[in-house]
Amino acid sequence: MRIELLRLAVLLLGNRLVVTAVRGHRVEAFVVEAENAADALRAELDRRGLAPRAVALALPRAGVSVKPIDLPAVDGEIGQMVAFELERHVPFPVEDAVFDFLPLPAPAAGGRSAPGDRQVVITAADRRTVDAALRVAESLRLRPLSLTVGVHNLPALVPRRAGGRIVWVHGVGETVELLFLQNRTIVLSRSLPAGDPAALVGEIRRSFSVTRWTEAEAVWVSGDLPAELPAALQELGVPVTDPPYTPRARRLLDAIEETPRGALELALATAVGGRWRPFELLPPALRPRRLTRAQLVTAGLAAATVVLAIVAMLAPGVRDSRRLADVNRRIAQMDAEVRAAEAVLQELERTRRLLATIESLEANSVRPLPVLLELTELLPNDAWLTLVSLDTKGVELTGQAAAAATLIPVLENSGRLERVEFASPVTRGRDREQFRIRAAWEGGLSRKRQFRHRLVAALRDRARAV
Repeated sequence: MRIELLRLAVLLLGNRLVVTAVRGHRVEAFVVEAENAADALRAELDRRGLAPRAVALALPRAGVSVKPIDLPAVDGEIGQMVAFELERHVPFPVEDAVFDFLPLPAPAAGGRSAPGDRQVVITAADRRTVDAALRVAESLRLRPLSLTVGVHNLPALVPRRAGGRIVWVHGVGETVELLFLQNRTIVLSRSLPAGDPAALVGEIRRSFSVTRWTEAEAVWVSGDLPAELPAALQELGVPVTDPPYTPRARRLLDAIEETPRGALELALATAVGGRWRPFELLPPALRPRRLTRAQLVTAGLAAATVVLAIVAMLAPGVRDSRRLADVNRRIAQMDAEVRAAEAVLQELERTRRLLATIESLEANSVRPLPVLLELTELLPNDAWLTLVSLDTKGVELTGQAAAAATLIPVLENSGRLERVEFASPVTRGRDREQFRIRAAWEGGLSRKRQFRHRLVAALRDRARAV
């Protein structure tokens, strides 16, 4: 979401307040005219839903003194020299003057200069005029951003590359305000009646002696001008055109549909003016803090120092990160070998579990099938078994035979059994003897244990080989 700031500008024309509010590409322009204009403006802002925090104030050109003055080419503070010379150039007591000045550039080709002199242009206003403007901001409960002359903000509407010696003729109601620019620097401004076009052309020519120009390179016209004035300005022998407004300025100007057009255009230029405004008349205590060139250089050096310190702190971490990345790359290359080793370890673990299982089975169980096979081969055909019970201690046989006593030596000859004996007395049936014989394991289990040990040893050798 884009946050668009609300820029409010008020041009003070007596009891009339000419107002523009700019937010993005939207413009609201209107005029408040009342006996208590500040209260009426506050009500109008509330009605339109505008809630600005600050206001840029502008004075009419007729309410201030603007004049180029020459300063001697001696070392010293220019501001003090201007204050010393100011008494000879303003129509009110110098102690009541609020002023600002701007050094003028060297005359362009074709201009005239006084050798050894420095020239500045001053703008001065009576303190009562300044206080009246500040009371408007106080009544609106807004912070004053700047206090300038309305016509001096017009260069904010044209590109920075617009250069040369330009005469900007701007109409405001019954007056025409002249702005003399050299490479967008204000050299002089004047306020004249808009009555006689020929007289206006003559005043422009007379102003060239003040600006030390021989002629202008172009004339720009804007605002509320008499229809016959542009044609009369052709007598200056230079192109007479509209100002080369920036695309944004053109969109904002086209959005203004109210009148008076000339005054609203001045208020719009005041609203869109940048942080650095020409001839700032706002008292120093109320001015927004702005860094000087030296302060900007110092801040830049401090920022560069901080950046270098951060880089120095992060450099070891960057080196460690690169080393870690190199280690990770090598580990990735060894991944196949690691997986093969993991597979060997898994196979070894499975072999160990198999050995443990075999040892458990061999230690805790007896295989019945080999025993039954051997008994089948040993016992005579006239004997049969009804019950065979095997455990780790031995075997117990229950059955019938023609002669039970003959079974004892037969079983003793077995390689698996020893200590063969009757577990209970023999009983005689009609033609058979019923018997119950118990025997212990002997050589057979030893061979099993030897077989088991050989098997376990073989599996262990295989595990070691893996």
